[in-house]
Amino acid sequence: MAAQISMTANDPVKQFSVFAENRLGRLYDLIALLKQNNVHVMGLTVLDATDSAIVRLIADDPDKARELMVNNDFPYVERDVLAVELNDESQLKAVLAALFEAEINVHYLYSFIKRPEGRSALAIHAEDDDVAAQALSQLGFRILTQRDIAR
Repeated sequence: MAAQISMTANDPVKQFSVFAENRLGRLYDLIALLKQNNVHVMGLTVLDATDSAIVRLIADDPDKARELMVNNDFPYVERDVLAVELNDESQLKAVLAALFEAEINVHYLYSFIKRPEGRSALAIHAEDDDVAAQALSQLGFRILTQRDIAR
């Protein structure tokens, strides 16, 4: 029997879902705040609504990012996400096939902007991240930890 892989046991990648007013410059304010404090945004996606936006981001220093958002009135929720490394874009189909075969629904995914080693990666929120990590690991995909994306 294969050993269970638990995301939560091995330094999982942290995602912040920041709730921002849908007004000119608010996304800029958030990114500028992080940049000014040497926190690098490694992955980013924005879900726009009428009056607000949800900015999902992965930072290389989640402790500092958390502190900055609290101290600068950026409301957020934090969760662990599955991060998987891709050697090239052709592996996207294989990742999705592995999740399909494991009967795991994907709620959303987005790509990293940059990784320290320069390889591509996906942030995935699935219905069961631990089972998804197990399915991907069994096919040889590397599951990333927060330490892997730190600079």
